[in-house]
Amino acid sequence: MEMQKALAIFKPAVWLVLILSLLTACQQPSQEKSGQNQDTEQSRTTMIENEDEQPQGSGNQTIPRQEQPEETKGKTLPATVVKVIDGDTVKIKMKNGHEETVRLLLIDTPETVHPSKPVQPFGLEASQLSKKMMPPGTAIEVEPGINERDKYGRLLAYFYVNGESVNQKLIEKGLARVAYVYAPNTKYIDQFRELQEQARQKEIGIWSIENYATSQGFDDSIDRPAASSYVNTEELQKDDSCKNPQIKGNVNLRGEKVYHIPSGQYYSITKPEEMFCTETVAEQDGFRKSQR
Repeated sequence: MEMQKALAIFKPAVWLVLILSLLTACQQPSQEKSGQNQDTEQSRTTMIENEDEQPQGSGNQTIPRQEQPEETKGKTLPATVVKVIDGDTVKIKMKNGHEETVRLLLIDTPETVHPSKPVQPFGLEASQLSKKMMPPGTAIEVEPGINERDKYGRLLAYFYVNGESVNQKLIEKGLARVAYVYAPNTKYIDQFRELQEQARQKEIGIWSIENYATSQGFDDSIDRPAASSYVNTEELQKDDSCKNPQIKGNVNLRGEKVYHIPSGQYYSITKPEEMFCTETVAEQDGFRKSQR
């Protein structure tokens, strides 16, 4: 009798344990899944936060590389060309109306108007290129040197026409040597020397004549070579008039460009601003013949 009562009490307890075990087994996967979902959500949140912290342009994006120029052009002043005197000397008018004679920095071109020297080979070519780049009235940018003037009172500067360096162009074409290198005006010296070496290797212009361009200047004993692409043949003829120009170019008070030949009435009293080998060259440069 007592055994039957004990079994009657034990059976419901067993069933209760079994039911609780089943319920626990069913809830565990759900909790694990819920935990996994929470972990996944936290992971996604962390990734998003990390992405927000990355700098713009990182990852697979390519940040454009900015190329740095060899030398940064310094402060420039606007001016207008009055006339080209020779390959490396130019007369300009500043914005305030003041006229300046300017010597181009770090270069030397062969002589064409020197009072005691003949016209040197490739001097006319250098002058012609400068005149082609800077005809009268051309707007230019002037970058003055640190020590602005030479011993003759000329302004020392680099010239730019439409952003192109005149100093550099003359070196590139083999019409100027790198010279007059005095600190602190050495800003573009490495760049200019590299261009000079390229012209020397190509044997163009002044470098086409052996031993003509030296560290001391240009050898006056060298004869003029055949015509180049910068001037016409008449300018390069090997005669006394071209080695010793006789035609005087002058700008009168009215601003007119007039040239005078040796037989002219005013030749002896005319102070030349330019000298020419032939009348053709003078006229090509914008001068007219004196009526007397």
